[in-house]
Parts: sequence; structure tokens; C-alpha cells
Amino acid sequence: MKTKLILIAFFISGINLLQAQDSTQAQIQSIKDEIAIIKKPVQTHFMLRGFTQFGFDASDENINFNMTSFNPVLLWRHGDRFLIEAELEMEYMSNQFEINLGYANASYIVTKGLVVRAGKFLIPFGTFGERFHPSWVNKFASQPLGFGHDGIAPSGDLGIEVRGGFQLGSSKLNYSLYAVNGPRIKDGTEEPEEAGMLMFKNETENNNNKAIGTRIGILPLSNSSLEIGLSAYYAAPGSSHSPFEGDPLNEDLNYENVTAMLTAVDLSYVKIISPLMGIIDIKGQYSLSNISNAVYYNPEDTSRYTFTNESSAYYVQMAYRPALAENQILKNFEIAGRYSAYTTPVGSLWADNKSQITVGLNYWLSWRTVIKANYQINESSMSGGHGMSTMTGGNGSMFQLHIAAGF
Repeated sequence: MKTKLILIAFFISGINLLQAQDSTQAQIQSIKDEIAIIKKPVQTHFMLRGFTQFGFDASDENINFNMTSFNPVLLWRHGDRFLIEAELEMEYMSNQFEINLGYANASYIVTKGLVVRAGKFLIPFGTFGERFHPSWVNKFASQPLGFGHDGIAPSGDLGIEVRGGFQLGSSKLNYSLYAVNGPRIKDGTEEPEEAGMLMFKNETENNNNKAIGTRIGILPLSNSSLEIGLSAYYAAPGSSHSPFEGDPLNEDLNYENVTAMLTAVDLSYVKIISPLMGIIDIKGQYSLSNISNAVYYNPEDTSRYTFTNESSAYYVQMAYRPALAENQILKNFEIAGRYSAYTTPVGSLWADNKSQITVGLNYWLSWRTVIKANYQINESSMSGGHGMSTMTGGNGSMFQLHIAAGF
């Protein structure tokens, strides 16, 4: 009897030992699996892209060879959802070399239709500044009036953005919502002739306010050939401190309550027209800037003045390329025309009314390398009040022969 009990005890303890060993092995395997997951390499990719443009400009006043831009774009992707991008802007014009940071930001893809981006990014106010400013994308050697870095709307800023898109039946909709540092208003203490302008290159904040903006784009046609966009941008660019502190005559001037409301509408239509054996490309944008009224000081005659601070800029362009032609040379040509205009406030020291007509003939060496021959006519009616004006446009014409490439 005792022998049977001993055998049964050994048998049970053996079973327990095997179960314990199985449990230990399972735990060890689980730990190994977790370590494998942690140590699993995440795919990363680095890419260098960018664009450049250089050429020959001949105006009524001078003739120059110039290097208008060299913009390397650095891209780094970590896994499938995380992306970092940065653009350097390099220019050599008028015997001066300049290098600036166009943008540098990080994006996280939350879902297919939702991306969160933070850092310095191009502002989606309309479409030209964000999508069409690269030299090989722009159909012309120059930018439309009022749409460059010195235009009436922001080009890039520091902040955070949520963007994406989704399907609406046979149509599509894309969106962007963002908050950025925003501009500051020029009060005239440093550049009296520019009092009332917005300065979008605002490296350090002068208040606790943030600019907020949005753009909604709808592509109503099933083939996505047409896009119409609406943009809005609101900012409070003033400071709570008077820029004339210590000046008993003007220290009451304060721009804390000044507000700026910018709006824009943009349009893009790209369509293959079979009877014309080619592609029609139509682009346009209208931008409007409204800044609330304020009183400014003119050191020229020690007077105070005010004006309705409203500026506008718009352009419309059309290009045709016979891409379906059988002739291998003809199909690489493209003809383009653009009209742009830029109006600044009457009564300000920077008042002006500019217009520009540009016609061009392009030859595409590849899908991202183009030779541009442009002729443009500029008209300007300077009307700055109080005896001062800094607008440098003027009347005249210019011929430009440039080559632009994306790489």
C-alpha cells in the first residue's frame, strides 16, 4: 500500500513539474516575442529633392544673369506614419547671397484623411504659396504681383496644422485648420513709410495672440479636373505696449486692438482637350487683406494720419500644351499668359496700384525641367500720401530667359 502511495505521489509531482516547465517555457517565449517586437527595425528612408532656377533678365534699365533660386528639400520618413521635411531657400541676386529656412516640420499620419503637422510650414492661404511657388511648377519666371514673400498674405509660419481630405460621393473635399504665431503690424518706428503693413516674418512674438486660419477646397467633378478653394486667416498683430513710450507727443498711440482679416478664393482647372490635342491649365487666386483702422505718425511732417487699410492682389493665368501631338518636338512646347494686379491702401505712405501682363513660351526638356521665355509689361501708379512712397515697381517691360528644374 505504501509503495502504491509513493508511486502516485511521484506521478503527481512529475505532472506538476512538467506543467511548471511548460508554463516557464511559455513565459520565456512571450518575453522573447516582446523583445523581438521591440528590436524589430523600423524602416526609415531619406530623400533629397528640391528645385532651382537661373537665367537671364533684360529690362529697360539693365541686363543681368542671375541665380534666382536654389532650394534643396530634405525628406526623412520613419515608418509609415512619421515624416520630417525641410526646405532651404538660397538666392544670389544683386551681388548678394542669402540663405533662409523655407520650412521645417514634422507630420504624423493619423488616418488616411487626417494628418497632424507641427513646425514651420507653408501656409495654405490659397494655393500659389503652398503648391505653385516652386520654380519648375510655376509656369513663369516670376511670381504674380502680391504673391511673393513681400505680398499681402503669409507664406510660412511656425505653428500646428490639421489637414486631410475625404470623398463626397463622386466629389472630393480637402481641408486645413491651423494656428501659427502670426504677423505683427509695422508701427512706423523703424520704417515710417511702411506704417500699417503686416510683417509676416515674425521671428519673435510681440503679444500672446495666435493667428488662426483655414482653407477648404472642393473638387466637384468626378475626374478632379476642377478645384475651388476658400481661405480665411485672422490675426491680432498689435502689442499692448506703445511703440512710442517715452515720447510725450505720441505715447498715446497704441495698436493693441488692431485686427487683421485675410480672405482668398482660388481656382484650378486642368483638363485634356482631345480636339485641341493638348492640355489646358487654368489657375487663379484673389486675396484680400482688411486691417482695422489705426492712427499712425509721420516723422516727415510730424503729423498724424489714418487710412482705410485694405489691400488686394489677384492673378489669373492660362497655359496650353499640345501634349497629344504626334510631333515629338511640338508636344514639348507650352504657351502661357498671366495677368496680375496688386493694390495697396489709398492714403498710406505705401499706396500703389500695380498691374502686370506676362506672356511666355516654355519648352519642357522633361516632366520637371523647363526652359522659360517670358515677356512682361509692368504698370504702376504711385500714390503714397504725405510725400513718401517706397513702392519700387514703376512702369516698364522685361524679357526673361530662365531654366528651372526639379530634382
